[in-house]
Formats: sequence, structure tokens, C-alpha cells
Amino acid sequence: MNPEAQQDVSVSQRIRMMFYMMKPNETSFQILEEVPDYVKQATPFFISLMLLELVISWILKGKPPGRLDDALTSISAGVFSRLPSLFSRSIELTTYIYVWENYRLINLPWDSPWTWYLTFLGVDFGYYWFHRMAHEVNIMWAGHQTHHSSEDYNLSTALRQSVLQIYTSWMFYSPLALFIPPSVYAVHLQFNLLYQFWIHTEVINNLGPLELIINTPSHHRVHHGRNRYCIDKNYAGVLIIWDRIFGTFEAENEKVVYGLTHPINTFEPFQVQFHHLVYIWTTFWATPGFFNKFSVIFKGPGWGPGKPRLGLSEEIPEVTGKEVPFSSSVSHLLKIYAVVQFALMLAFYEETFADKAALSQATLLLRVCFIILTLTSIGFLLDQRPKAAVLETFRCLVFLMLYRIGHLKPLIPSLSFAFEIFFSICIAFWGVRSMKQLASSPSK
Repeated sequence: MNPEAQQDVSVSQRIRMMFYMMKPNETSFQILEEVPDYVKQATPFFISLMLLELVISWILKGKPPGRLDDALTSISAGVFSRLPSLFSRSIELTTYIYVWENYRLINLPWDSPWTWYLTFLGVDFGYYWFHRMAHEVNIMWAGHQTHHSSEDYNLSTALRQSVLQIYTSWMFYSPLALFIPPSVYAVHLQFNLLYQFWIHTEVINNLGPLELIINTPSHHRVHHGRNRYCIDKNYAGVLIIWDRIFGTFEAENEKVVYGLTHPINTFEPFQVQFHHLVYIWTTFWATPGFFNKFSVIFKGPGWGPGKPRLGLSEEIPEVTGKEVPFSSSVSHLLKIYAVVQFALMLAFYEETFADKAALSQATLLLRVCFIILTLTSIGFLLDQRPKAAVLETFRCLVFLMLYRIGHLKPLIPSLSFAFEIFFSICIAFWGVRSMKQLASSPSK
């Protein structure tokens, strides 16, 4: 996909692409390099819609749609998931192009509306089966569980994505490469993802007759629930008809309680991303028998010896509707500090993606390491980990070092001196806290 094609995407198109309301004649491209990076173009709309949701929630309910710590963790996961694309093309596109160039059976015309609509159905059908298998195959669930780990349900939850998920999803789209050009596939892969952003909200209730055909906030709220009636339901991307056809549809009725059946109770990004992989590893070695070990990996997350493939529904913990989501107990001042540091990191993140073609691999690697270090440190602060102050001191020192050697810079050059002063104060503050913590630690 071509970042320079962004200028050809109008404001009207950028709004309509969020709801899959684009036309074939305005989104058909002969070669892959002509396809705009629609997901990157959507960033301002992610922010705008989240602010709109905040305002509407305040008006209708008198409270925000979620919690700050959870929202920061969701956006962190989204940032984390996109970092590998700084170094290589998505595996979903790489494998698709390989199949297309070596095994395609026919070559459908790239500029035909029939090809466009067929690809819309094919990508959405592939997404349904990928999504379903991501819930029914334990090793795939290890990636997808990241998206379900939020105990809030709002637009920021849509950004809580897994860094691992794309390494299995490509298998479900590759058959399309036997006849559909990569440029058409790349358009619909992005639109299918973008459509799923707006359905992550509680401010939209029932949409009437549309509920019969398309995936809606009501349907997707069920999918994110940990109530027993919600488990393994409503896998749709855009069209809910797949769930109705294959028997996985469930309408929203009783109050939905969100999150994993066994909440992870952390805001630290590595645990959010990889904790289930660790669980699979320990369960694999603790389970006797070769076939049982094989089943730990490829059967459902709830499977155990002597149980059905997807486990027993009666073992899913009951919910009462009075569950209290895990929240950070840090002070409001520290949360404001975390937001400021997070905003600065996002600015460097966006700048890195904008300039990646001009940056050396060494600079890219340093920036990625700094971004991951920032996400981890903020997670430690919100979790109130014992070493949080030490890690934040180190992170601020790294920032100043990268800043001095030119790998990082403020968006507004006139603020350079202010940046140095600010981070010097941060180093002094966290350094003092680190020494106090170390001094108060029991000696061994």
C-alpha cells in the first residue's frame, strides 16, 4: 500500500470508509502500490469518534464510557500491534501475493464491480471463520484474547489489538488469492477492519431492521461478554448473516459483563499481549500424554482431559452484573502524568510511521524500543509495580540520550529547551523515589 496515495482520499471518503460505504469505482486500483493506507488515514477519525462518544455518554448517562487506565491500555495494545509493520509488509499481504503470483487459477478483472462485491463477501466470510477459530483453537486464542481483555466496552476497546493475530489470520484469506487481485483484496481487508471500530460502543442501542443483516453494537456487545449466554457467539465482521447461517448468533438480552472469563487484572502491555501463551506453555508441560498435549494447543481454551473440544459451559464462571472492573489505585496526578507521557509517545509514534521511509533501520529500531519501553513503564506505573520508579527513571534517561543524539525531537522545535527541562525534572523526581524505595526494601 502506498502512503503517498493518501492525498487522493477526500474527507467524504475518509468518513464513509469508517462505515464501509465506499463505492467500487472510487476504491478500485490496478496495482497494490496504488492502494491508499486507509487505516492510517482513519487515525483522526478514531480520535474524533472517541471524543464524540465521550460527550454523548456524558449527556445520556452522566459519566464517561470507560476508565482512563483501561483506555490507555487498549490504545497501547493498538500501538504495540502495529510496530512490526515498520520493518516489513504485513504477512496477510505477503502470503496473499505469494499465492497470487504462483498458484492463481483465474484473474478476475480488478476494475469490475462484480469483483469488488465478491471480494467484500469473500473477505467477510474469511473473517468470520478466522474469528471463530480464534475462539475455538487455543493457540489462536492466545493472540485474540488481547482484544477481549478489556473490562470496558467503548471505542478505545476496538484499538486493543494483538501483535500475534496476523500470524494466523492470513490462512483464512489466502484462498481468495486464487482468483482475486491483491489490490482489490488490500482495499477490503482494510475496510473490514475499519467497519469494526464503530460497533465497539454502548451509546448506540438497537438499529431496527439493520440488526437482521449487519453486525451492530448490540450484536458485538454480546460477543465481548463473559456471561455464559455470550460465550462463542456473534463472530461477524460486517455481515451478521454468517452467524445466523452457521448457528452462532445470539441476541442481546440480559446485561452484558465484559472481559475475559478469568480477568488478568493488569495494565502492563506484555502481560496483556502474551499472558495466555505462558498459560499454554505451563499447561502443555503439566498435561500428561502426547495426544493430550496436542489437544492443549489445538482444542478450545476451556478443554481439559475428558472434556468436549470446547470445554464445559458449566465451568464458565457465573456473572452477577455487580462485578467491579480492575482499576488502578494511583493518584489523579500520576494518571495525568501517564497521559502526558503517553501523548508524547503517540506523537513520536505517528512521526515514526510518517518518516519511516527516510529513517535508517537503526533509528527505527531505537524508536520502537523507546515506544515499547514507554508503554511498559506506563503499565508498571498504573499497576504500581515495585520497580515502576526505577523503570521510569531509566526511560526518561533513555529519552534524553536519544534526544541528544538526534533520534528523537519535539514536534515544535522552539520547545526543545522546555523538553530537556521537563525530562530532567522527571529524572530527578523518579530517581529520588527509586532511591527511597531501594532504601526501604528489606536487605537480603
